[in-house]
Amino acid sequence: MEFFFPDIESPGGRLPPAEVRFADITVEPYSDGRRVHVSLGITPFLERPYIELEIRGGDGQQLATASVVEPMNWKLELTLHLRRPSETPVDGDFVLAARMFYPDMDADVDRREIPFAIALED
Repeated sequence: MEFFFPDIESPGGRLPPAEVRFADITVEPYSDGRRVHVSLGITPFLERPYIELEIRGGDGQQLATASVVEPMNWKLELTLHLRRPSETPVDGDFVLAARMFYPDMDADVDRREIPFAIALED
């Protein structure tokens, strides 16, 4: 099946669990103030990792979560919906916390926090 992924033949190839990392993470809020588009790039891996995402507001309140169990690809795109007590859109400063781990390892292999802001359109 490796002929479907020519980049794994490059120097370094697929990495063992302890060396897998987030290659890039981008966060793009939708203009409606209710959803956030998240793109994840992962280094090529030998074993598929687990990923947990959490969006917190400026007050530390959890607004969205997602779990990705053993992704097939090294590039992922998700839309997270922000939970609020009311249906009103939100704006302000937020943080996306991303955690990559393997269940049989004691520590996370990578962890990132990406601040972002949502500005509602008038």
